[in-house]
Amino acid sequence: MNNIFRHIKGDKTIWAVVSLLALFSFLPVYSSSSNLAYLYGDGNTFKFLLKHLTHLILGFVILYGVHKVPYNYFKGLSVIALPMVIILLIVTMIQGTTIEGANASRWIRIPIVGVTFQSSTLASVVLLTYVARYLSKIKDSTVTFKETILPLWTPVFLVLALILPANFSTAAIIFSMLIVLVFIGGYPIKYLLIILFTSLMFLAFFVVSAKAFPDLFPNRVDTWMSRIDNFVDGEKTEADYQIEKAKIAIASGGITGLGPGKSIQKNFLPQSSSDFIYAVIVEEFGLVGSFTLMSLYMLLLFRFVIVAHKATTVFGKLLVIGVGLPIVFVALINMAVAVEIFPVTGQTLPLISSGGSSIWMTCLAIGIVLSISAKREVIKTETYENPLDILSETL
Repeated sequence: MNNIFRHIKGDKTIWAVVSLLALFSFLPVYSSSSNLAYLYGDGNTFKFLLKHLTHLILGFVILYGVHKVPYNYFKGLSVIALPMVIILLIVTMIQGTTIEGANASRWIRIPIVGVTFQSSTLASVVLLTYVARYLSKIKDSTVTFKETILPLWTPVFLVLALILPANFSTAAIIFSMLIVLVFIGGYPIKYLLIILFTSLMFLAFFVVSAKAFPDLFPNRVDTWMSRIDNFVDGEKTEADYQIEKAKIAIASGGITGLGPGKSIQKNFLPQSSSDFIYAVIVEEFGLVGSFTLMSLYMLLLFRFVIVAHKATTVFGKLLVIGVGLPIVFVALINMAVAVEIFPVTGQTLPLISSGGSSIWMTCLAIGIVLSISAKREVIKTETYENPLDILSETL
């Protein structure tokens, strides 16, 4: 055991919380997979559990490998990865499918291994890392708004524009995290207000164009509008059906819950193992289990703040905020949707919900945070701003 811990670097509390969340996830995933086994399988729930185990194992391999990389390397790697991510998003948009006229091009299939992957999750980590790099670069400089348009905001709006038509909630979350990161990074408030106003104008133009010319390009504007309308006036829609079943599950859980595997509403919730898994957790483990789970995410947030505070560089501080904060933010959104505090978004519960893309990118982000907390320094003292420096150093 000591030999294993000797190879694990970084904040031990983060390691413990992540491990607890991953171990706990097997109970609700296995329980809620009975519905999937009935609808899409032969009734065998074990294969869904095995699939989740495979996702977690690969996720922890990613986490372990990334946390061994000196975090200064991520400066140059973000510059290399950003064009690749943009190409990946374009390919995803082109190859995506259309369901009843709505754009569902969120996933891309990797031909060699036959695995589907949600490219926007990777784009989120890469883009936030890139922005943290740029903000650290101009931290002690006086820049004009014009100087930041091309290196900072052009990649941001390009990535978000490619994600927006198929996945508004993810684009909105990424943009919100970017605004928080840019604000903390010391970007001038007056310039930030210009970006917010421009973004609202672009979003309004996009929605109006999609409504006026519905056949011009595939989008999910009608889905967004129906979810918001349903949240505001309680109109009976499919989303309302999901929320009603989730509230029944939460009400049935009580203080201590019905017990592991004894959820009833998992048989009626369409996304019981992913989007609405928190409702299943409350039903089976009650308020005690749900608050314990929420406390683990809050502890994770607390440790992220500690790591950011102790980071020795501006880039390290901003990088922890950029890749760490979205994990807790998405978790809170998932919980808020289940209790109808927030409209249905389709966001999963990090490290708990089934789904490879979410688990892998969460582990990637946590690996970056652990790399920063380990205070590992690069061999040479210079900062790798040029991507070619990384390649030459590696060779």
